[in-house]
Order: sequence, then structure tokens, then C-alpha cells
Amino acid sequence: MERSTGKEGVSKGMLWTGRVLSALVALMFILDGVIHLLKPAPVMEAFARLGYPLSASVGIGLLLLICTAIYVTPKTSILGAILLTGYLGGAVSTHVRVESSLFEMSFPVILGVFVWVGVYLRDAELKNLVPLRH
Repeated sequence: MERSTGKEGVSKGMLWTGRVLSALVALMFILDGVIHLLKPAPVMEAFARLGYPLSASVGIGLLLLICTAIYVTPKTSILGAILLTGYLGGAVSTHVRVESSLFEMSFPVILGVFVWVGVYLRDAELKNLVPLRH
């Protein structure tokens, strides 16, 4: 049985709000993934500060791009949201480990909320699975 994209039962306003929010988040992830592949000076500096070898940059960038592609594909968007949540959890863990600023620690959490709000607004099946109460 093929999984429905869940557009039925979602108002046009909520659907488009979810699409726009998901697109903005995806664009940020795509930019971040590409920057990891290109390794400009700020990426090299960040990797040194965070204690990661620069050789990990390409793998991290590819992982982020793959997870983002899964997220923007309607049939796999929930899986993509789960994968991006794991990715962002690793970012939080990294920033906690090196005692980064509160903003650097909380920004991945905020992005994760946007990831889930975006997919929640555009997928009726997820709304049925996780109903918000009034």
C-alpha cells in the first residue's frame, strides 16, 4: 500500500505555511551542506574550534544534503525529519561539549522545531498521529 502524502485534510493556508517553512529550513541545510563540501576558512576555523578533523567536513556535508533531500521528498518527509533531528542533536551535543554560547547550543534545537512544524503543517497523517489538543 502506497503512503499518502497526507495533503487531504490540511487547509491550503496550513499546507502553504508548512511548505514555505520547510523550504526555508531546507535552503539553510543545503547552504550549510554545500559550505561543508567547499571548506572555506570559516568552516576550517569552526572545525578546529569544535575539535573535529577537517577531513570530516565532506562526510558531514554529504550526510546533511542526503537527509535534506529525504526531508523535501513528500513521501519520505517524516523520515527526513527524524534524520535531521538526529543530525541536529549531534550539533547540540558538540556545542555543549565545547561549552559554546547559549545561542550556538539552542540554534539547532530551534531549527529542529522548524523542521517538525513544517512537516506537521503539510502532512495530515502526522497530524492524526500526533494531534495537538486545544
